[in-house]
Amino acid sequence: MVQMRGGDVVPVIGLEVHVQLETNTKIFCRCSTKMSIEPNTNVCPVCLGLPGALPTLNEAAVRAAVKIGKAIGADISEETSFHRKNYFYPDLPKGFQITQYDEPICTNGQMEINVEGNRRKIRIERAHLEEDPGSLQHISEGKRGDEYVLVDYNRAGIPLVEIVTEPDLRAPKEVRLFLAKLEEDLEYLGVFDSTRDGSLRADANVSLISGSNVNEDGTIDRRILQAAERIEIKNISSHKGAEKALVYEISRQKNTIMHGGEIKQETRHWDENRGITISMRSKETEGDYRYFTEFDLPSLTGEWWEDYVKNIEIPELPEAKRNRFYEEYGLTVEVASKLTSTRDVAEFYEEVVKEFDPDLAARWVADIILGELNYRDMNIEDAIDRLYEFKRVMALVSEGKITEKNARSIVLRRMLDEEISPEEIIDQEKLEISSGQEVEEIVLEVVKENESAVEDYNRGEGNAMNYLVGKVMVKTRGNADPAVINQILKEILD
Repeated sequence: MVQMRGGDVVPVIGLEVHVQLETNTKIFCRCSTKMSIEPNTNVCPVCLGLPGALPTLNEAAVRAAVKIGKAIGADISEETSFHRKNYFYPDLPKGFQITQYDEPICTNGQMEINVEGNRRKIRIERAHLEEDPGSLQHISEGKRGDEYVLVDYNRAGIPLVEIVTEPDLRAPKEVRLFLAKLEEDLEYLGVFDSTRDGSLRADANVSLISGSNVNEDGTIDRRILQAAERIEIKNISSHKGAEKALVYEISRQKNTIMHGGEIKQETRHWDENRGITISMRSKETEGDYRYFTEFDLPSLTGEWWEDYVKNIEIPELPEAKRNRFYEEYGLTVEVASKLTSTRDVAEFYEEVVKEFDPDLAARWVADIILGELNYRDMNIEDAIDRLYEFKRVMALVSEGKITEKNARSIVLRRMLDEEISPEEIIDQEKLEISSGQEVEEIVLEVVKENESAVEDYNRGEGNAMNYLVGKVMVKTRGNADPAVINQILKEILD
């Protein structure tokens, strides 16, 4: 045990992130990945681990893993195979998990995060495919609060990619930023759905080492890392949860050291409700799992595998798209970030900007359309098939057929609430902008009816013009362009 003072230590953090892949069927059988309400209904002999049942590899899961590897700049292995990881747990029906050991599908990747304006490179040791176990439901009932556990195997066999980082993270905030960026990239790849329960889960490994062991470039000698007592935190299911768990655990370890205690290598459980970590068991090592080859699944290798990997393309990722929006369309960083918040929003904007000025398109998509959708708890996906109608509303405003105010407050809202076309709404509400001659006649009426306001205007009182414009807008039922009203009023009054 290295003696350290609580204030003279540096956290060293590595992550094991389990990503649930968005496929229709499980990784080794044809069972659906949809989470059925009824327990133990999306199951078969393969995912239940019954004798004689043989696994068959899901090609969609492999394709998703290759996409992830390319997105993190990893090397895709020339040969990759599967192994059995042996351990007993109630939700693991076979008594072993099919995973990848010494021949993972991806190695030597990296991701960059922006920490308060500084770029931090986080190395990724590996990313490999595996199956998810089932799930446990802890039940407490009765006067004495008797507890028992139910097992649901619907989740058993759901395809996962486990992404393992090097211990390059140095603070809980960096972990939150890393997980947020990873999740954003995964959604752009189309291999992940963050709305699914338990779709991204992380285990965090954290050690405290003496600050004197950190090199000037921020690196730490591997022998120092291997000698450190490593704590693994399980059951982290959110970005903020990861940050909170690590803040607590680092504080706990520092306090232990300050009071002369020792940090012993172990696995701890993150209790989200209580905001603490709880000791579960001593930390396992690779030897405890007794890995051996899964002979029922052939290796992926050879020329066909090389061609398969080469032909898989990935889309433009969020950061690259943000930078392009900033440079190509001249948007601010804030607006570009909002327009690339999801792949669907970005693609929606690029369809709109083909026909409209970039700033105008950005204002309508980022502020007006997304604002109305958010108010209704809707996403851009809910409106993507009405893209033509949104563009039609914008065109009617640009052509001077309706005012922007009416387009926003009447047309757009009724379009979303009643699912009728913009033209029908304009016709029903009589929103078409009045002609120049009609507006001029109404302006003359307002001038005659409001002599005191005209006198105020002639005395140089600025609010008089706004008052008169408002009166004209009322008479035209909002169907006149305020700029046109201003111009006609000035010509008459001056």
